[in-house]
Amino acid sequence: MRMTQMLVRSGLTVAAAALPLTLTATEAVAVNTAINVTTSGTTVQVTTSDCATRSNGSMGNASLLSSSQANFAQGRQATLSGTSTSQAAAWSNVTTGTYTVIVVCADGTTAGTQSVTVSPVSSPTISATATATATSSASPSRGVMGGMGGGTKDYGAATYAAGGVLVAAGVGATVWVLRRRAKPHRL
Repeated sequence: MRMTQMLVRSGLTVAAAALPLTLTATEAVAVNTAINVTTSGTTVQVTTSDCATRSNGSMGNASLLSSSQANFAQGRQATLSGTSTSQAAAWSNVTTGTYTVIVVCADGTTAGTQSVTVSPVSSPTISATATATATSSASPSRGVMGGMGGGTKDYGAATYAAGGVLVAAGVGATVWVLRRRAKPHRL
């Protein structure tokens, strides 16, 4: 009987400690998928599903900012078009470089921000002879976006405060259960 009570209490302690981590992880996954930016040659395209409502016939705007531009108004702007489930904007003839794409919905909310690298378009070359060392893989066309994962999204004070409250609640529940277990119980 004593062993059963100890196992039940241990399970509740682990569950109480894991709950804030589970809720925080779910939030992070949901937020990171707001916009998707792709490149094809000199064309940059952004898609989202966050700007479903129309205002004055528009679903919102997207802006393509170069490294020397600081805010939405300075970038090349494009109007979002599409349906209530998917909206998109595109820019053609984009020169080589690193850019930031910002999407603002018609209601004024920011759907997301993401960096993208446009690589130079290489023209195909014809080789007269084949070589036996052609087994190496080609380099990726977009390059490595090191350090960009999650670091470009501003979650805001409310998200950080909610995460802090969840962590504090988990720590408090763990301390309470462990202190309660330390007291001798008599049946």
